[in-house]
Amino acid sequence: MSNATEHEVITDRPPAPKTGRVTKIIRTIGWTSIGLGLFLVGFVVHQLFITTYFAQQNNETLKVEAAEYFEEVTISEVEYVAPGAPDVTDPQDPAAPVEPTVPEEPKTLLVEETPQQGEAFAIIRIPSIERLAEGWTVVQGVSRSDLKNGVGHMPSTPLPGQPGNAVLPGHRTTYGAPFHELDELEVGDIIEVETAIGLNIYEVRESIIVRPTEIWVTNPRPGSWITLSTCNPKFSSRERLIIFAELVSGPNYDVIYNS
Repeated sequence: MSNATEHEVITDRPPAPKTGRVTKIIRTIGWTSIGLGLFLVGFVVHQLFITTYFAQQNNETLKVEAAEYFEEVTISEVEYVAPGAPDVTDPQDPAAPVEPTVPEEPKTLLVEETPQQGEAFAIIRIPSIERLAEGWTVVQGVSRSDLKNGVGHMPSTPLPGQPGNAVLPGHRTTYGAPFHELDELEVGDIIEVETAIGLNIYEVRESIIVRPTEIWVTNPRPGSWITLSTCNPKFSSRERLIIFAELVSGPNYDVIYNS
């Protein structure tokens, strides 16, 4: 005979298993991983697409500012003496008679005043690269905020179109990525840089890859050059892709190369 009556309700059941500490840890790690993954996806989308969209929109505004700069900036004529030019005032033989010579008319360079930090002062075009065929603005400076607005210009180097080596760094994967296809340039390709003094046309002479510490690429050069610099490979800053291009036409070409 059962000890429980017909109307008794049996309430004794085994206790529900408790959630283990390991399960909680796994669950926490899972949600954290999902959150981190979403954050990384959002970060990549922001860096690659959103910054590029706004940079491209901003570039159109800066082109207008550059055109205004061309009209307003002061341009001067400065006497130019080629580096290493011989001193014709000292004859080799002091005893030899010196025949009078008619002094040559001094040659002058067109020189624009130095732009302010962050100011859009030039437009670079590379016909062989679709992204740059219509032009991208060049701004004064190489800080993070400067390069968000366009191709930068290293202030310690000459302006494009002047004697020496004008260094122009730019982003390759973010903020419009103006130099995204820079690796497609070949020797002989043309690069145009429009400044306040006029249109300067350069021809690519060399393409190299260097370490970020190899700052010799910014050194002065005889003649007139631009050096384009960007990260390499794409999506990495491990190396630098460098393009050397020499002036072949421009307002100051004859003065620089025929003095």
